[in-house]
Amino acid sequence: MTVNQILAKKGKEVYSVPPSITVYEALVSMSEKNIGAILVVENDLLIGILSERDYARKIALKAKSSKKTFVHEIMANNVITVKPSDNLDYCMDLMYNKKIRHLPVVENDNILGIISIGDVVKSIIDLQKETIQYLDSYISGGKS
Repeated sequence: MTVNQILAKKGKEVYSVPPSITVYEALVSMSEKNIGAILVVENDLLIGILSERDYARKIALKAKSSKKTFVHEIMANNVITVKPSDNLDYCMDLMYNKKIRHLPVVENDNILGIISIGDVVKSIIDLQKETIQYLDSYISGGKS
């Protein structure tokens, strides 16, 4: 299964914020959209990603104010991305080894979507269910 197939099932909607807003404003946007990370975009280019984990570790645990800190101050700016043609195993490997939970999907500097660890796990479960159904059908069909 490829990233493109995951996006076809879940949708390609992408939420983003500019780097110049406060972390609080970004958190409000994330809460309204019920998402755990949001892309940071400037001039239509992906320049960072902000996650709940960034907030917890860089604001809450350091007793900083989310209303006085700007997104560009705490965002991850070395964003690891994937292409639509990348496969599920590659994505799992990246997420595990880099300890990240979100992968923006980018091709030729165009943001095409974002997948989360939840999307990847759901896809793996769906594939396993399909395999089980196929094998069950095969075995049942062979016992006529």
